Amino acid sequence: MSESHASAEEQFNAYFSARFQRTRRLAYLLCGDWHRADDLAQAAFVRVAASWHRIRESSALDAYLRTCLMRAFLTEQRRVWRRRESPTAELPDRPAPADSAEAVTTRIAMINALAKVPPRQRAVLVCRFYDGLDVAETAYVLRCSEGTIKSQTARGLATLRAQLSELPEVLVRAAQTQPRMTAVDAKGVRR
Repeated sequence: MSESHASAEEQFNAYFSARFQRTRRLAYLLCGDWHRADDLAQAAFVRVAASWHRIRESSALDAYLRTCLMRAFLTEQRRVWRRRESPTAELPDRPAPADSAEAVTTRIAMINALAKVPPRQRAVLVCRFYDGLDVAETAYVLRCSEGTIKSQTARGLATLRAQLSELPEVLVRAAQTQPRMTAVDAKGVRR
């Protein structure tokens, strides 16, 4: 193995170690299943690894990884077998455990509501509000126009609001008192 190849492999390993958990969490928000999130994150990193020698700007790595993840998610959603199967984390015959922690209940309700948003709209919402991308960046990642991003955001938020409106009032109040996530750019500045 050449010295430059070994160096590139070490760089990729360091990048993978630093970014895998964040990418996995982002994938979970897209699909709502930790096992599928692992698969999606792995698929994204495989694409990055295959293109590692062609990437010249290290600042573009995160954007390329995010693009690979979004495309892997949307491609998987289009597959026929995906529409027939829908694995669940819990068995349907088992009652849900009683939990009095409002924060946990709110989080679960939000994840369940997000899972009912159509995949393309969900990808837009995750990019815009979890990952902190603006309209232009989201359009670039998802390979569509800015107008499409705006309409998908509006429709996705409407669907999410409709799902959340079915929650008891206690959960709605708890969700409103939770601190909002803020995105931090590469320089550490909050947006």
